[in-house]
Amino acid sequence: MNDHRRLGRELGIFDTDPLIGSGLPYWLPAGAAVRKAIEDYVHELERRNGYLHVNSPVLGKRELYERSGHWAHYAEDMFPPMRVGGEEFVLRPSLCPHHALVYRSRQRSHRDLPLRLAELGGMYRSELSGVLGGLTRVRAIQLNDGHVFCAPEQAAAEVSAALDLIEAAHDRLGIRAARYRLSLRGDGEKFVDDPAMWRRSESVLRDVLRQRGRPYDEEHGEGAFYGPKIDIQIADPAGREATLSTVQVDYFQPERFDLRYAGGERPVMVHRSVVGGLERLVAHLIEVHGGAFPAWLAPVQAVVLPLSDAESPAAGELLRRCVAAGLRAELAPADRGSLGARIRAHRLVPYQLVVGPREAASGRAAVRLRDGSQAGEVPIEQLAAQSRPFG
Repeated sequence: MNDHRRLGRELGIFDTDPLIGSGLPYWLPAGAAVRKAIEDYVHELERRNGYLHVNSPVLGKRELYERSGHWAHYAEDMFPPMRVGGEEFVLRPSLCPHHALVYRSRQRSHRDLPLRLAELGGMYRSELSGVLGGLTRVRAIQLNDGHVFCAPEQAAAEVSAALDLIEAAHDRLGIRAARYRLSLRGDGEKFVDDPAMWRRSESVLRDVLRQRGRPYDEEHGEGAFYGPKIDIQIADPAGREATLSTVQVDYFQPERFDLRYAGGERPVMVHRSVVGGLERLVAHLIEVHGGAFPAWLAPVQAVVLPLSDAESPAAGELLRRCVAAGLRAELAPADRGSLGARIRAHRLVPYQLVVGPREAASGRAAVRLRDGSQAGEVPIEQLAAQSRPFG
């Protein structure tokens, strides 16, 4: 059974250090490459689907989170305020208040809607030490987040479009959802006390799930404090569930921030995360793929293997061509062992480019796939095209 905590360290994906602190892993070169590939893919997927990308600070004044409702309903999961120059600042627990202010920064008309904003940004949760582990429960999260501001009659279509986006990304990443969950409010002060608002939001989400023919389970007490959500659950090899992607319908924050469009109408705010937090996502991908990532996602996509020192100059030139073509490639020189030993050491690399005397003379390479099959002399440009997320 693959455990991302062990395998992730063995593969050079991530590590931790007590001097940095619990729940604050850092990305090693291989992990940074995987993360960047995901970031680029999701950014382009969102761009192709009408999203505008923004960037916002990881800090906000305490008043911002009082206005959004986080301070009243979510404070126990937030880091304590930092006092600077007579003001209190908080590490943000969520990106949605910032995006509400982005919306509010300009006058909006009905023609501007739906306005789709997306950001890959840091958010911070004051998790207890006992629940932290690997990449799955952390205190600093890089979240693929997005918010759609739309007219009420557009909300259902935007929820369905967000689910289309999520399912496309899951398919490309090789993720299989364990189940869909409609997460509803529970009892107590954690949730905004507005039953009519909750019923309205729940109705939109239920209708979309039913129209899509998607089976789902309803669970009380799992909603966000401001509204219900569709959670796409994943499961690790031991069967433990976690939420990866989510879609939420929010009537609460548009009111709190007094968001309007021309005519004084109030928009609906659809929260959606296509792949969730990158830490949890990468943990799951390590376990799903056992380190043998799809070619577009692999930290090293091609390794160049000269048969002997005599082929080293040709191998070095081939490596330069690979890098210029956009491949993440590295050289495994002949002085690192026999060809068989070097192939075994790079068994997770999708393309193994063997350079013998014939290939050195022709400027090409014999392409060996990681399953052991031979692909022949495939042009570098073709390998590079096969190693892109959109082909």
